[in-house]
Amino acid sequence: MAVLAIGRSAAARRASRSSRGVTRAWVVRQWALWSRALAPVRPLDSPRGRATAWDASWPLEQEPPSVRRARRLVTAQLADWAVPGLDDTAELLVSELVTNALRHTRGPLRLNLRLGESRLLCEVEDVEPAGPVRNAAGPDAEGGRGTELLDLLADAWGSVRTATGKSVWFALRRPDAPAGAEQMRMAPW
Repeated sequence: MAVLAIGRSAAARRASRSSRGVTRAWVVRQWALWSRALAPVRPLDSPRGRATAWDASWPLEQEPPSVRRARRLVTAQLADWAVPGLDDTAELLVSELVTNALRHTRGPLRLNLRLGESRLLCEVEDVEPAGPVRNAAGPDAEGGRGTELLDLLADAWGSVRTATGKSVWFALRRPDAPAGAEQMRMAPW
């Protein structure tokens, strides 16, 4: 009988150890999943974490001079990348996105540019999760034509919810893109 009692306690200890191991493994697995999901989340008042020769990112302040700064950053970066023919359109559309973000959100902003083989992708991130709203502007209205400008000038545009808020983006086809280059996708990154 004593041997049987000892055997049970050893089996019970093994079962207890194994359930602790399962619990520990579950916790480790969950931690790995969450840390991977939250790793790319950087505060908007810092540049995006992924910096390459064809990726650029700048934090913007929640103040009117940020619109002018965003225009200058875009034109300077496109000149640095030696991309002809996109600077005026990109400057206008980035100006519109930053102005809308300043007008309709609170908190920090981030401007991101990515140059691909066939397109330029521009993105403005903010902390407000609600996407842009399309307004019907009257002929005498002083504003409300931002989405119309995006429709007319961008090859593609949209809004994506992020872990920190949202990202409003647009893509412009490069005039110097080689024939048969990658197709324009409807997602920013």
